[in-house]
Amino acid sequence: MSPDEYCQQKTVQSGSSFYYSFLFLEPARRRAITALYAFCREVDDTVDEATDGSVARIKLAWWRTEVSTMYKGTPTHPVTQALQPHIATYRLEEQHLQAIIDGMEMDLDQSRYLDYAGLTRYCWHVAGVVGILSASIFGYTQPQTLAYAEKLGLAFQLTNIIRDVGEDARKGRIYLPVNELQQFGVTAADLLNSRHSEKFEALMRFQTERAQKMYDEALALLPKEDRRAQRPGLMMAAIYRTLLDEIARDGYHVLSQRISLTPLRKLWLAWKTYVRS
Repeated sequence: MSPDEYCQQKTVQSGSSFYYSFLFLEPARRRAITALYAFCREVDDTVDEATDGSVARIKLAWWRTEVSTMYKGTPTHPVTQALQPHIATYRLEEQHLQAIIDGMEMDLDQSRYLDYAGLTRYCWHVAGVVGILSASIFGYTQPQTLAYAEKLGLAFQLTNIIRDVGEDARKGRIYLPVNELQQFGVTAADLLNSRHSEKFEALMRFQTERAQKMYDEALALLPKEDRRAQRPGLMMAAIYRTLLDEIARDGYHVLSQRISLTPLRKLWLAWKTYVRS
């Protein structure tokens, strides 16, 4: 299996919605973004699948070294071997890849966030930076496009947090800010024990409205000149915003189930956005 095939398999197996936006890219950019996504999956799995935090830290330290090795031109892992040829072409900065690893390490250091400011810092590391790197691969001519991509990444992460509230709680992680839980009268125990209530619905409605506003703010930043190149991000925004609508329509029952869109619907949304953009 070649490095590119390894990354392709990693992406397909993840079942991520991002895969559907990659399908519409030209081959070179598709290989680059698939390698970037596979890298994110590898370091994320290092934390999610580890039963021992110390082992996870050792593996993340290995990835830090591997990223540095990749920038020196001698990568050893299939993912970095696939990503390395695209570094110069798309001006992918090492500090951004290292920042993603920093974000994964944050999951080992804390499982609660006191306020939205703290959560935003986490989201920037695990998603905002990914947005910047992705925009670089898709192509842009205006610096403001990177600001759009960064904010869009934050919106994606807020959506993931809403979708995965129950799943994350079962892993002992609560990303919803503590002060907002208190504001709506929802306790950590409610989340950990999957206790759905009207208070929880109000909390999730607040989270959803903030995420939707984040999408609006991101899209307002995208310069007209770069809209065509940035279509993959617009496709993802269409898919994720539709997911938020489905979660709301279902009454925010995310504590006991994972709400998702069918692959066919994701493909339809991606194609429709591609045509309109």
